[in-house]
Amino acid sequence: MIVNRSGFLLALLAVLVLAGCASAPGPVETDHSARYTISQDRAPTGNFDVSGLSDAIPMYQAQVKAGNKSPYRVLGKRYSVVDSNDGYVARGVASWYGEKFHGHKTSNGETFDMYQMSAAHKSLRIPSYAKVTNLDNGQSVIVRVNDRGPFHGDRLIDLSYAAAKKLGYQSHGTARVEVAAITVKPDGSMFLAGQPFALEGQPTKRSSQNNVAVYGDQRGGLFVQLGSFGSRSPAEKLQDRARGVLSSEPVRVRSVDTASGRFHRVQVGPFQDEGSARETQNLLEAQGFSQSIVLTDSH
Repeated sequence: MIVNRSGFLLALLAVLVLAGCASAPGPVETDHSARYTISQDRAPTGNFDVSGLSDAIPMYQAQVKAGNKSPYRVLGKRYSVVDSNDGYVARGVASWYGEKFHGHKTSNGETFDMYQMSAAHKSLRIPSYAKVTNLDNGQSVIVRVNDRGPFHGDRLIDLSYAAAKKLGYQSHGTARVEVAAITVKPDGSMFLAGQPFALEGQPTKRSSQNNVAVYGDQRGGLFVQLGSFGSRSPAEKLQDRARGVLSSEPVRVRSVDTASGRFHRVQVGPFQDEGSARETQNLLEAQGFSQSIVLTDSH
């Protein structure tokens, strides 16, 4: 009897232990199966300074297949991509997208950066460029179209947070805009909505080495801007951190006065071409400098 009772108690103890293991809360793991970890889109924290942020630089690129499947379906609705962006101009509602999509892939495989001048469009071929004008205040920007959308309501275009802020509607969410496609031919000639076009003060140049049209008098060079601060102390700390990563590129703190106040910009450069600037930007982003932008800024 004693033996049987002991065996029963041991068996009962084993059952209780197993039951406890099954019900005890273990480490909670985040489910990363969804594409986005933020359910609602939002603006970045802090006062992001766009006063020195340059427009996207239009350049020639041969048509590609990535992101241009046509027709395609989203949320049960059918959309088509145009055969050519030549002559495209339309008016409608612009929205913007930010932190929820930041760092995720766009429709053509690039990485969305809410601090760059980019946009999403349902039918324009990608990648491409467009001039977007806020019809309420007359402000215009040039963006690189590299994504599909927006697919909610009757919105015409989705701009990056940075582009929306430059147009002055980031706090409102939407704005009435005109979107005009910019096309660049292999010979460097540029057209806005089908009409000959040149950027103001930026004569067209032609690179014979790679058959790419480059725009802008960039005697001041391009810079990779790592941050912009209202006080100088954090700017100098970021400057020291960047110098610890870069061995050859100069890093400066440039103080500028804007309509929003005085800002201290941490910038790497100058670079004589966009390729060199992007290469350094990628190196810095791999070292944790996640909010860098490429811009033209005078000395």
